[in-house]
Amino acid sequence: MHLRPVDVPVTDYAHNDVAAKSRAEKARRLASFLWHRGITESEVLAMPAAVRRKLARAAATNPPSTDETWTTVARLLTEKDDWAARHPEHPAARREHTDEKLLWVKPPITPWS
Repeated sequence: MHLRPVDVPVTDYAHNDVAAKSRAEKARRLASFLWHRGITESEVLAMPAAVRRKLARAAATNPPSTDETWTTVARLLTEKDDWAARHPEHPAARREHTDEKLLWVKPPITPWS
């Protein structure tokens, strides 16, 4: 068994500049995919992990391994909603695939009375 000397620092690869940049790029890709489908911040935060993984794959992105990236995605969705509300005539304020929202976010089922 080989032990590392105590005085050798351990590099935190998960929180270095390269990892942060990669997480930010991934969050932007995912947020764009979700926004165009009309998925909101609260909806993405309420999604089960399995649905989030499927969404990431549908967005041609490796699923994030932490909630940190999904929290960033959720924040970006709200920022984009706010921007789109202020610029409704801008082409970038138009969602392109809102019909696909039902694939990811199921409306609540109203019970028979």
